[in-house]
Amino acid sequence: MRYLGLDLGSRTLGVAKSDPSGFIASSYTVIRHNEEYDRLLDEVVKMVQELQIEAIVLGYPKNMNNTVGPKGELSEEFKKKLEERLDIPVYLQDERLTTKTATDMLIGGNVSRKDRKKVVDAVAATIILQSYLDRKGN
Repeated sequence: MRYLGLDLGSRTLGVAKSDPSGFIASSYTVIRHNEEYDRLLDEVVKMVQELQIEAIVLGYPKNMNNTVGPKGELSEEFKKKLEERLDIPVYLQDERLTTKTATDMLIGGNVSRKDRKKVVDAVAATIILQSYLDRKGN
């Protein structure tokens, strides 16, 4: 089963994909959207079709005290819109600290600040997707 992992931010969408067996996540791309969510939905639908995706894992930003704030509500709304447009399941995955973890990994790999900004959201999406796959037991 092939999965798509998404890290929805206010200006970018980090995207990761799994291998065909649904075992390993890898970074795929970063899409700039500047809060153009309808266009963003179109691009995700296109990727799902091109990559033959069978399920989506969407990052779910929760506060550290486990409450849901405005960003979490945005993810919930985006999930609903994805489900309306696609006939595949969309799962929410807790994404607390994934961007920090991704940044720390890139710093550890001596990636320059300029290059980190280009890929950090895709790396965060990879962490979100891999966490889901590990939890699911793939």
